[in-house]
Amino acid sequence: MAKNTSPAFASRLGFILAAAGSAVGVGNIWGFPTQAASNGGGAFLLVYLIMIAILAYPMLVAEVTIGRIRQNNPIEALRNLSDKAFFRGTGAIAGVVGLIVLSLILSFYAIVSGWLISYMISPLLIFVGLPDTAAWFVEFSEARNMATMIFFMLLTVYVVRSGVNNGIERWSRRLMPMLFVLLIGMSAYILTQEGALEGLKMYLVPDFSQISDPQLIIRAMGQAFFSLSLGVCVMMTYGAYLSNKENIPKTAAWVAGIDTSVAFLAGLLILPAMFVAQSNGVQIYADDGTLLSADTLVFTVLPAMFDTLGTAGLFVSFGFFLLMVIAAITSSISMLEAPVNALREEARCDRSSGVWIVTLIVTAISTTIIYNFEVLFGAVVTFSTVYMQPIMALVFAIMLTWVLRQNHLLKALKQGSPDIDKSLFWKIWPWYVKFVCPILILLIIWQG
Repeated sequence: MAKNTSPAFASRLGFILAAAGSAVGVGNIWGFPTQAASNGGGAFLLVYLIMIAILAYPMLVAEVTIGRIRQNNPIEALRNLSDKAFFRGTGAIAGVVGLIVLSLILSFYAIVSGWLISYMISPLLIFVGLPDTAAWFVEFSEARNMATMIFFMLLTVYVVRSGVNNGIERWSRRLMPMLFVLLIGMSAYILTQEGALEGLKMYLVPDFSQISDPQLIIRAMGQAFFSLSLGVCVMMTYGAYLSNKENIPKTAAWVAGIDTSVAFLAGLLILPAMFVAQSNGVQIYADDGTLLSADTLVFTVLPAMFDTLGTAGLFVSFGFFLLMVIAAITSSISMLEAPVNALREEARCDRSSGVWIVTLIVTAISTTIIYNFEVLFGAVVTFSTVYMQPIMALVFAIMLTWVLRQNHLLKALKQGSPDIDKSLFWKIWPWYVKFVCPILILLIIWQG
C-alpha cells in the first residue's frame, strides 16, 4: 500500500520543538510540581525520573515509530501494522479509542487552560484600576469557565487551522524558547526569596522510605505518560510528519529530555514558591501534613504568595500565568491536530472543516463538564490520564512489537539510522517493549 501524503515538519528542530511542546504543558508546570509536593518531594522526583527512563521513553519511541512506518493518521497507521483482518480491525479500534481519550483530555484541559488565562488577565486589570472585573476573572463561576474555555479553544483553532508548517511548527519555534526563558527567569527570582531554600531541600532530597509506596509509583507513572502525551495518538500523529531521514531513538530522546527538563525546572519554581508563600504567612500544609488545595495549588497558594509581594507581585503573577498559558497552548494544538488529521484522512474532509468539527465536539464535552463540574471533572481526569493513557500506550506497544513483523520494524528504524541493527538500542529495545514494559505497566496498575 502506498504511503499517505501527510503534511510534514520542515526540519528536525521543528519536529523536536513541536513534539516537546506537545509534551510540555500544564502537566509539567502544574501537575508535576503538585504531585511532587503531595507525594514526598524528592521521592516523587526520583521515581518520576525512573519512570521516564524505563517506561515512558521506550514507549515514546514505539509511538513515533508507528506513525512514521506508513505516515498515516493513527487509525490507519495501527490498521496497517498487519495484513490480517482481525489485527487490522483491532488496530483501527485502538486508534479510535486513543483519539476519544485524547478528546476527553482536551475537554478538561481547555477548562483548566481557561482558568490560566483568567489568572493571567487579572493582575493586568488590577494594575489599570479595574478590580471588580479582575475579581470576576478569578472567581469560580460557570459563566467565567465557559467564556475562558471557548477563548482558549479559539486560540488553539487559530494555530491548527494554519497547518503543520505555518501553524504548529512556526508557533512551536516561537513559544518553546519563550517558555524556557520565562521558566528560568521566574525560578531564579523565586529562589532569592525568603523560605525558598526549605522548598528546594524538600524537592531535591528524597525520603527513600516513601519510594516503595505503590500509590506514589502509579502516580509517577501516570504523570510520566501524561507529560509525554503517550497513549493518545499525539506522538503517532507527529511521527507521521517526521522525515524518513531522522533517527527516531535520538529524536525521541531529545523530546523526552526537553520535557523532563521543563518538569524539573517547574519543580524548582513551584516547590520553593510554596515555602516562600508559607514564610509570608500563607498556610500550605494541613496539620496532618497533607497539602492544602493540592488540585488547585497554582490558583490558591501561588496567587496568595504573589499578593504578598505588593505591586511587583502583579508582574510576577502575570509572568507566571503567561508561562502556564504558553505551555497549555503548545500541548492543546497537538491534541486538536491528531483527531483533525484522522478526520481529514479517514473522512476526506478539508483541514478547516475538520478543525471546526473536532472543536465543536470537544467544546460540547467541556460544556457538559462545566455544568456538572463536581461529578465529572475529577472523574474525567482520573479515567483518561491515570488509567486509559497507560493502558492505550500498552496496547500500541503490543501492536508494534507483537503484531508487526520484526523485519518491518527494523526496516522502519533503519530509515534514519542505517546501522541501528548493530547498536545496543536494537539489541535491547524490541524485546524490552515487547515483554518488560507490559509487565511493568500491568504490575504498577495492579499494585495501585
